[in-house]
Amino acid sequence: MRVLITDYDFPDVELETSLYEEAGIEVVVAQCRTEQDVIAAAEGCQGLLVQYAPINDRVFAARPEIRIVSRLGAGFDTVSTVDARKHGVWVANSPDYGVGEVASHALAMTLALVRHVVLYDRDVKAGNWHYSSSGRLNRVSDMTLGIVGLGRIGKRMAHIARNSFARVIAFDPYLIDGDFPAYVERVDVATLFRQADTVSLHVPLNGETTGLVNAALLDLMKPGSFLVNTARGGVVNIDDVLTALDTGKLDGAALDVLPVEPPATSSRIVQHRRVLVSPHAAFYSVVAGAELRRKAAQNLIDWARNGRPSYVVVEGS
Repeated sequence: MRVLITDYDFPDVELETSLYEEAGIEVVVAQCRTEQDVIAAAEGCQGLLVQYAPINDRVFAARPEIRIVSRLGAGFDTVSTVDARKHGVWVANSPDYGVGEVASHALAMTLALVRHVVLYDRDVKAGNWHYSSSGRLNRVSDMTLGIVGLGRIGKRMAHIARNSFARVIAFDPYLIDGDFPAYVERVDVATLFRQADTVSLHVPLNGETTGLVNAALLDLMKPGSFLVNTARGGVVNIDDVLTALDTGKLDGAALDVLPVEPPATSSRIVQHRRVLVSPHAAFYSVVAGAELRRKAAQNLIDWARNGRPSYVVVEGS
């Protein structure tokens, strides 16, 4: 078997190549940015290990020898699952490597917002030393936390945040009532945005969630609310968030992900005083990074040995 590592932003891919060499699998390494790059590099490859390279019908049609794609990450929006099904290609991912990291990052961002930690830091460095410099602060234990998407990460976020907030409410249309923890109240999405003082997003990026958080939902929120996104940048309409910040509907927003990454440092969203930004880092710890890479690489090895990857997104033929 021959596999292509289409692209990566790690310092090296020694972990992946050593796993493949040990399994007797030939590996090709590239830094593909376009479908054409993948097509050119994937000649004779049955498997792809993908980080950000686009994988779709054009790739599958040009390289019918490709039978499996494994994504370095829990999300798989860079791989067209519709096109994979059409061509009978397996798609796999790494869904559970960084659950604790993302949830704790989301909670850290949430508390930093509601306690104005970053604003205080900026004020002190600017020579302004006073507890009221950042504006009104409300008591966290009086607040309602709203979670959109109660999967692995959303559930972990609810669990670690429940003792800090008065209520935890959540919206997830794909879970039965029995899958909601006892300490999480189920609500519809409109009710969540009306009642939550701070909203944390934990949904994949797909046709249903692209642009989900827009002016219509933000307008439902109480003045002075907060928004945290550690999911995918495309879930949020950035222009509508900026408007909500400017009008006071949002007191602050924390964004680990953006529609365009990396963003221009001069962009309004990056420079806005009430926006906290991290560089798509919620997933990361040394341990989680290694687990991510190992599990994604192992999907291809398992398919070669057993005809099935460990973490199936799309079943191939």
